[in-house]
Amino acid sequence: MPAFGLKLENHYAQLPGEFYTLMPAEQVGVKPRLVHANPKAAALIGLDAACFSQPDFAQVFSGHAPLDGFAPLAMVYSGHQFGVWAGQLGDGRALLIGQVRNEAGELWDIQLKGAGKTPYSRFGDGRAVMRSTVREYLGSEAIAALGIPTTRALAIVATDEQVRRETLEPGAVLTRLARSHVRFGHFEHFFHRGQKDEVRQLADYVIGEHFPELAGDYTGWFGEVVKRTAEMIAQWQAVGFAHGVMNTDNMSILGLTIDYGPFGFLDAYDPQFVCNHSDEQGRYSFINQPMIAHWNLRALALALSDLIPTDQLLQKLTSYEQIFAAKYRALMRAKLGLVREEGEDDRLIGQLLALMARARADYTLSFRNLTAKDKDWLALFGDENDQAKDWLVRYRERTESEGLAGMDQVNPRYVLRNWVAETAIRAVEDHNDIATLDRIFRILQSPFEQHDGDEAFAAPPPPDMCHLEVSCSS
Repeated sequence: MPAFGLKLENHYAQLPGEFYTLMPAEQVGVKPRLVHANPKAAALIGLDAACFSQPDFAQVFSGHAPLDGFAPLAMVYSGHQFGVWAGQLGDGRALLIGQVRNEAGELWDIQLKGAGKTPYSRFGDGRAVMRSTVREYLGSEAIAALGIPTTRALAIVATDEQVRRETLEPGAVLTRLARSHVRFGHFEHFFHRGQKDEVRQLADYVIGEHFPELAGDYTGWFGEVVKRTAEMIAQWQAVGFAHGVMNTDNMSILGLTIDYGPFGFLDAYDPQFVCNHSDEQGRYSFINQPMIAHWNLRALALALSDLIPTDQLLQKLTSYEQIFAAKYRALMRAKLGLVREEGEDDRLIGQLLALMARARADYTLSFRNLTAKDKDWLALFGDENDQAKDWLVRYRERTESEGLAGMDQVNPRYVLRNWVAETAIRAVEDHNDIATLDRIFRILQSPFEQHDGDEAFAAPPPPDMCHLEVSCSS
């Protein structure tokens, strides 16, 4: 099959065989069919979007045919799941089908998700369903448009087979891109097996490709991982994004948002929000995310303890809280248009969040509507209206000389609410309505703009979609 003009490299495969299994995709389904493809993601790897219309495209990006010049492989890793050591995991339904060097010199992974079983599937079937594929496709694009580091989604291909989850569902394959799919769990895997040389080899691989300025400086590299992770989590908190499954095998070594499963954006603001129906203990609740990321970094630190002295690991871990707090504070100040520093600013921000929590005000609109009419903002607060009026008076006085025009480029009008994702899923599954999927996709690519005729997608869920639940199978 053609490589579509891509500059392929077998970069990860230069590591020893303990790091992966070479294998073809399972070729799930019979007649793969392209559902949707993303020109912006294609541009990241130098892929001409004209390829989308070629018959070979659906063949390659469903796993039915390989890219010339690359031997597909599944990565092995381990991890802590819900705080418990789970042992060996690995790419149970994912397959690396190519690594591409773009014109900027960046190396990008091309990975299929849902292309069949691998040696790491354990009891899974290696498939993906259309529901979860659409969610990740839209979710990663929404996060990217909000300026948060993330994997990207290139294409959805329908497999025209039925996959059993709670019920039979239509199957699909997602093609996703990332600068790297290496996770904290990759390092844990080799450390907990006593394979010190492999931990060092993997660290050298990651540093050489993605942190070349830190060659030989393992401490500095770990500090950069801490920094990227802390800043990403601060961005999640600022936009109201809950990941849902922050296991160590779902944490990117590059500080990317990865593995979109039962994620959710906040509607009514609830700091205890749990987006994953399977998370019965609330371990990965919205308010816990900063703490969980630090917990995961400690697990990574242990895995690197043969490379980096303990005192240096602890020093870098200690920096996490300060980095997170500084980034989060800067983001929240920007959301309120607070340019100059005043002593009561942090209190003003805290009072707003407390007010939003009591009123269960919509998270996204509570910030976006600050540049709208006062009545539109106050309408979000219901029984807390008097307190909201008091806060708004103080806020208007505080920002009287601030330029608030830029706030609409900081506070999105649109986020991928669960009900919006569900609308796209039902359109595709029930009616093969790709136009609705495309419409929502384009809105999410420019979330700060007003899309005439699409204001409904900026609103909280309608009554019949208020209690949607997502789980790890999502």
